[in-house]
Amino acid sequence: MNNMRVAAMQMQHAPGEKETNLGKIEDFVRRAAKQKVELISFPEMCITGYWHLRRLPEDQIRSLAEPVPNGPSSRRLQQLAAECNLIVGAGLIEETPDGTMYNAYVVALPDGRTFCHRKIHSFISEYIDSGSEYTVFDLANGTRIGVLTCYDNNIIENARITALMGAEVLLAPHQTGGCDSKSPGAMGLIDVELWENRHENPEAIEAEFRGPKGRGWLMRWLPSRAHDNGMFLIFSNGVGYDDGEVRTGNAMILDPYGEILVETWRADDEMVISDLDAGRLERCTGQRWMQTRRPELYSPLLQSTGKERSTRTVRFDMADMPD
Repeated sequence: MNNMRVAAMQMQHAPGEKETNLGKIEDFVRRAAKQKVELISFPEMCITGYWHLRRLPEDQIRSLAEPVPNGPSSRRLQQLAAECNLIVGAGLIEETPDGTMYNAYVVALPDGRTFCHRKIHSFISEYIDSGSEYTVFDLANGTRIGVLTCYDNNIIENARITALMGAEVLLAPHQTGGCDSKSPGAMGLIDVELWENRHENPEAIEAEFRGPKGRGWLMRWLPSRAHDNGMFLIFSNGVGYDDGEVRTGNAMILDPYGEILVETWRADDEMVISDLDAGRLERCTGQRWMQTRRPELYSPLLQSTGKERSTRTVRFDMADMPD
């Protein structure tokens, strides 16, 4: 890996308004380029919008979907990457030639290459399938990048496999925080009025973003994904009102020791930037731990316990969907 300057973005999307969202993405890409950023990561499904999809019938979701890498949104990202000479990652709905739809994360490189990660644990809609492959690739500067989308990061095996495939930097685009979680102490809904009054009383909404519904929840597990696997981690997230819930932003960049290099808890669109020091990877704890693995003991990981359930069943009971 070489040293590089990267940016994590928190962004409020307009549901279903792809041109509006792409316009916002373009604005921040150009701002990033002026600050010599080499890679910028936007949130999960920030091009199409996210939480409102749970309410949409198949035809309306399909109307938002498009091919990757030859669809209009992918081409827009490719154009921006080439024009601004930086790497751009952003999320949308992919539709394949056979009609399958995925929660996809597109990474466009200045050299014309495009990579796509299909979320492995998709649950937002019964019409959007889960992917079944890990996404790791090399940049021209020799850095190896991995991608895991939102819930993908909750499964520790996914982060470890991505690291074992050589990822040095993990892009972790999300739409999270402020969720109506059934787990005691894990997140919880934020009063929408706090978001609506954010300009008059920023302290109130920022206290929620910094508290257990936002940053506090992330600190229970996110640093360990970086630390235990010896990877830099770029956490991008939605922020603000999203179909009845308030996403908490908290965009941040962590080093391979799980230390936060830069973060924000502002209640607004915000870009955070950090210079990644490749020297931090050398002999970091996670890298050393992985060198002492004993794979011959890990066969139970490949065996079903009989308790496995689909992400959709665990995270989102379709029978409880609002009308």
